[in-house]
Amino acid sequence: MQLYTLLEHETETALPDQEITGLTDDSRKVQPGMIFACIRGERFDGHTVAEEVLNKGAAAVIADHDLGLGDRQILTEDTRALYGKLCAAWFGHPERKMHFIGVTGTNGKTTITNVIKHILTRSGYKVGLIGTIQNEIGDKIIHTENTTPFVYDLMALYARMAEEGCDYVVMEVSSFGLVQQRIGVTHFDAAVFTNLTQDHLDYHGTMENYYQAKKLLFHRCDYAVINIDDAYGKRLYEEISCPKKTYSTEGRGDYYADAIKLRADGTSFWLCCNDKSFPVNLQLIGMFNVSNALAALAVCCTRKLPLKQILSALETCSGVRGRCEVIPTGRDFTVICDYAHTPDAIENILRSVKEYTKGRLICLFGCGGNRDNTKRPKMAKAAAKYADLLIVTSDNPRDEDPEAIIAEILTGLTDRDVPYEVVVDRKEAILRSMQLAQPEDVIVLAGKGHEDYQILSGGLHIHMDEREIVRECLPHVPER
Repeated sequence: MQLYTLLEHETETALPDQEITGLTDDSRKVQPGMIFACIRGERFDGHTVAEEVLNKGAAAVIADHDLGLGDRQILTEDTRALYGKLCAAWFGHPERKMHFIGVTGTNGKTTITNVIKHILTRSGYKVGLIGTIQNEIGDKIIHTENTTPFVYDLMALYARMAEEGCDYVVMEVSSFGLVQQRIGVTHFDAAVFTNLTQDHLDYHGTMENYYQAKKLLFHRCDYAVINIDDAYGKRLYEEISCPKKTYSTEGRGDYYADAIKLRADGTSFWLCCNDKSFPVNLQLIGMFNVSNALAALAVCCTRKLPLKQILSALETCSGVRGRCEVIPTGRDFTVICDYAHTPDAIENILRSVKEYTKGRLICLFGCGGNRDNTKRPKMAKAAAKYADLLIVTSDNPRDEDPEAIIAEILTGLTDRDVPYEVVVDRKEAILRSMQLAQPEDVIVLAGKGHEDYQILSGGLHIHMDEREIVRECLPHVPER
């Protein structure tokens, strides 16, 4: 693509028009004829290698100040922003060819995006999905490394989705993706705010910074759908100016649930909106999934889909891998796998499961290494609220000592009387929980969810799928 075509006359440069062979913000990937964006990151500033990449043959660098490189630098106030624009232009602006729905918040993003995709698909649209577990183009599954891909990869994925005929793209929008401008120039037809609880403070520093990161999404959407059961949701509703709707499981808002009945095999409630009520029967279990369903149907209503059509599709949605997923055992106890890895998430899943647990509720959990360590005792306190027995173990220890992480977790149990055991090895911990299970007990394996790996020191990933582990443990668990 020619340089001036790529720049779309938005940025002045003394460079002569020339053929550009590619774009990158990774100095290791620079090839002759490419444009290199100097991005200021947490550990590395791309400006420091500008001269080096030019010597490797780069056509120009994008910089936020004069580097003394003459006409081989393109100056801009914000290199991330300009790089995002160029990536969109490079792929022919695929973000202009589809409708976008974004979902942000701490918990619920994966389930809500999957439910929205299910409703839209059942309504006859072809839908792309971008999220934590995987990316999808219709029924086609595409591996993902990040909840929100980096901007070049994101635009490449958009282009593929547009080429394959997607009408909609439904995506989880992470706080990292918003702060780092990974979504580029994407504008959303609608955006959902789920909730905000402690997470990622190792990156954002404070809850206020975390909230402001999430809020960025609502400066680039036509319509907002907000959970007003959450304190930050209430605040967001007051602070944004775009058209907005609210949802709630507490009998208020534009879309709310009444007469909620939780069961082991599903959930029922009455949807209240526009001064009318409609019965809803979900295959999804738990109070949090009532909230997730409300978010999905509310956002689909903003897209002018008939409510009857939305509800019909909603009732056929069977759930998401690793989100309150029952792992079959054929035994007289139940094993549930869930991604809950924050204090709020673990409290939500346990509270919901407790509603229909006839025996004891056993919770197995740990906390990730190289992450916010202040939430470790809070995880323990949250689990102790509803569980009858805790198994404290390891969860992606990364570069930290698993036993040191567990020691910090246990400080949250000093004033609790719930019994607990410590089993550092997660596989052994799962076996122990199953051996301890009695008839009608429910075991919640919290933290891994869809993940089929454990992250050890140096970023080493080892295979660890809890579904496989449960099956492998069964021969070692006596039948009663």
